Amino acid sequence: MSENAVSTAQVMARYLKAAGVTHIFGYPGDPNIDFIEAARIEGMKLILGRREGTCGFMAEACGMLGDAPGVCLSTLGPGSTALVNPVANAFLDRVPMVALSGQVASRMEPFFTHQVADHNRLFSPITKWAVRMVPAAVAEIMRKALRIALADRPGPVHITTASDAVKAPAGSTEVRLPPAAPAPQMAQVFANRGGLKDPVKEIAAARRPVLLTGISALRSKATEALKSFAEKAGIPVVVSPMSKGVFPEDHPLYAGTVDMACNKVVWEFLKGADLVLCVGFDPVELIKPWQVSAPAIHIDSTPNTDQIYAADLEIVGHVPSILAALADAYKGEPKWREADLKAHRKALTEVFYSGRVAGVLNPSDVIDAINGAYAGSDAIVTTDVGSHKLLVGQGWKATRPRHFLMTNGLSAMGFSLPAAIAAKLVRRDQPVVCTVGDGGFAMVMGELRLAAAQKLGIVVVVFEDGSLNRIEIKQLLRQIPSELTRIESTDCLKLAESMDCEGAYADNARDLETALARGRNGLDRPLVIQAKISPDQYLAQF
Repeated sequence: MSENAVSTAQVMARYLKAAGVTHIFGYPGDPNIDFIEAARIEGMKLILGRREGTCGFMAEACGMLGDAPGVCLSTLGPGSTALVNPVANAFLDRVPMVALSGQVASRMEPFFTHQVADHNRLFSPITKWAVRMVPAAVAEIMRKALRIALADRPGPVHITTASDAVKAPAGSTEVRLPPAAPAPQMAQVFANRGGLKDPVKEIAAARRPVLLTGISALRSKATEALKSFAEKAGIPVVVSPMSKGVFPEDHPLYAGTVDMACNKVVWEFLKGADLVLCVGFDPVELIKPWQVSAPAIHIDSTPNTDQIYAADLEIVGHVPSILAALADAYKGEPKWREADLKAHRKALTEVFYSGRVAGVLNPSDVIDAINGAYAGSDAIVTTDVGSHKLLVGQGWKATRPRHFLMTNGLSAMGFSLPAAIAAKLVRRDQPVVCTVGDGGFAMVMGELRLAAAQKLGIVVVVFEDGSLNRIEIKQLLRQIPSELTRIESTDCLKLAESMDCEGAYADNARDLETALARGRNGLDRPLVIQAKISPDQYLAQF
């Protein structure tokens, strides 16, 4: 390559920079050295995770928080295969991501075997697009990759970067991004013959309609339109777990989170509706089968292709605009009154606290303490996968969109700590609280050293019960031994010290509140709180 030629790696980095990417999370290898240098020159921050899997989770969290795709980077062979889990996670969580994996030189790939995996075959089932970088078409590939990753439904793309390809002169050096997002458009209405016809008339005729909203509403920034419509029509709102905050949970019309703790109460509430308005609700989050017999209206930017629930009427378009139009058209009295919802919320609260044991630290006590310290603030809360997730998913009082990060599509353990690290890197002025079980924490605890090195004052609350509790409960219910479900205790104070973090231990609410207050005071390194809980409450919940 001549001295003045622009390399393929440079054009790739310029496209990502232009798309709004600020951080790249990765683990290096020989094939991606040139790209790493190109990204450094463009001013993006390169973050060395302790393994490729956590780098992918960090990238996914960035994609959840902002409008640009998250970017992760791996080398060839085992580096690329280690990205499979977080890429699949982003695929089912509907999160835009660009994953880059190095590869041997192009002339060697067809016949060489050492550390060579066929990336396109590996990633095609779990991405929206898998492609090999071609220097002559680098601009076209980058434009297409960004457009596909961000288009509804968003998700990951994977680009294989052979060692010779990234070094080669680029066929085109122009950076020309596709449109960031489609402009709001007129909605299309699809109706079955003999089924629901006119959404305005159907809403007017319903006695007990319910709004069920999800991640597509979150993505389209529908919060204000959703509030306006719900308030004008007096319709309660149930949210999906990953969309928590899209409708403020301190609002009198908030009616719970579906398929978390208290799921029977929430499903009974939904089954009592005579019309369900599924507003940006993506069934990828459903843990239980659809249980509602009432008619449903599908309102989303994409048609109801999943058919997890049947909807005889679909309104497809820009979700906030559809909600605004429905609000304008509604002329009746509010459907529900605050008094009508009090009994439901009381039942929800009673079930949430059921199974509490006196004299120990219960999981709900931990969530209460976190709510007491951070609810109503600008805090970002992340949660992992396991029994604690179901209680956090119901119990954390989210009041703002994109302030609660959870994986609930693929639901991979080990997500919460990397997600918290990424959140604090991109939102340094906001408090970040990570909730994680001891099983998920064991998978990723090495990333604490990264968080400390980056001076990230995150608060990590470890729900320690010595168990992979979700599975152990199922063993107990079948009266079989707890095999492969018991996990040894880790001294988190010693661990925190070894990772240059602060540590605290709590087995009661008062000590936990004291520890959380330390986190609220503003730290320049992580605080790891070992919350020794009794798992007995989980038995009553699940």
